[in-house]
Amino acid sequence: MRHSLIELDAVIAIMRKGSFRAAAIDLGVSTTALSNAIGKLERQLGIRLFNRTTRSVSLTEAGRHFVGKVGPALQDIHEAMDAARSQQETPSGTLRINAFATAAREILSPLLLQFLRRYPQVHIDLVTEGRLVDIVADGFDVGIRTADLVPSDMIAVPLGLYRRYAVVASPSYFTTHGTPLVPPDLQAHACLRVRLPNAALFRWQFEKEGQAIQVDVDGPMTLDEASLARMAVLNDVGIGFLMESDVREDIMAGRLVRVLEDWTPPLAPLCLYYPNRRNPSAAFAAFIDLARNFAAATTAKQRIGCHRQ
Repeated sequence: MRHSLIELDAVIAIMRKGSFRAAAIDLGVSTTALSNAIGKLERQLGIRLFNRTTRSVSLTEAGRHFVGKVGPALQDIHEAMDAARSQQETPSGTLRINAFATAAREILSPLLLQFLRRYPQVHIDLVTEGRLVDIVADGFDVGIRTADLVPSDMIAVPLGLYRRYAVVASPSYFTTHGTPLVPPDLQAHACLRVRLPNAALFRWQFEKEGQAIQVDVDGPMTLDEASLARMAVLNDVGIGFLMESDVREDIMAGRLVRVLEDWTPPLAPLCLYYPNRRNPSAAFAAFIDLARNFAAATTAKQRIGCHRQ
């Protein structure tokens, strides 16, 4: 047997106001409708909740026991509903995002930190992993992957970031060991091997003028995290094959030297993706809106850069 919140609210209102008429005004219903709701509830419960006279209304012993049990639970329900409504109005709560580590590093400062500065009541739970997950089944609001890995049933927002790999080593390494001129030359160098999430070793991929080459490099270390590979390269261990965004500042500062640049064409762009939602929270809607604005601004900047070149 189920009872509506209206009937339960009616009991509390009558108890507080001390009359059906005052409670009806407070609830915005007619006195007759309120009386009928209470009568229906009493019949369903099989008890009388109120003692009624022409002058006053008071709870029966059974009514006091009922209110003592229902009242706190009803308050919790209304607080939960108010909290849910507030999330539709003011961005708050937790936003769960799944991305691979490189993508997270690329969007952390320009997108995620910018979002937190605008909406300090939102908490971002960012999970980075190499495997491709089902964001719905795993409880994520948003996923970030390259465009070619976004599931077809998701809504995708291309982020417009220009992405490609960079082959780099320290200046002292190239001074000592020479500079590779074409990808096959790498087989004579100490290279940092990369292990993929499925445990396979990543083969360095190159392309120039339609010619694609994969090189199975060898070297003193095998790693599965780009930040560790960058540290090793900076310490003269060998040549690394890293995302350009991870080493751009090192190249500009002269800490690393880039080679084979004409063999590293642009990669598939990053996309933010999510399932269709009918009633998104304010935090989710604000994040998607900021991501779309970020993508538009990034694309515009890149177009301007291309025209200037």
